[in-house]
Amino acid sequence: QVQFVESGGGLVQPGGSLRLSCATSESIFGNYAMAWYRQPPGKHRESVALITRGGSTNYADSVKGRFTISRDITKNTVYLQMNSLKPEDTAVYYCNTDGANGSWGQGTQVTVSS
Repeated sequence: QVQFVESGGGLVQPGGSLRLSCATSESIFGNYAMAWYRQPPGKHRESVALITRGGSTNYADSVKGRFTISRDITKNTVYLQMNSLKPEDTAVYYCNTDGANGSWGQGTQVTVSS
């Protein structure tokens, strides 16, 4: 059963922007804080941003001030607006619950390169 469907990745030049989307079920969206994770090439998966059911947000230091997590309750969708992208942001991006309680989706590839 697919629990998370990520989209919106692509190739972008340094300094550019992308907006990622993650669609999930109402049962997951309504019961868990949601988070974005990323896995750079050859590295472990890491947490990037989270948003609680109350709308509070938290970010990894590496993306603070550049990335914004948000959600649309009517669409059961979480977004990640990524601005001022850097080559080190290159990774496969995933969403899941805070604490990664769900099955991982396929993710969406983000490549930042000139």
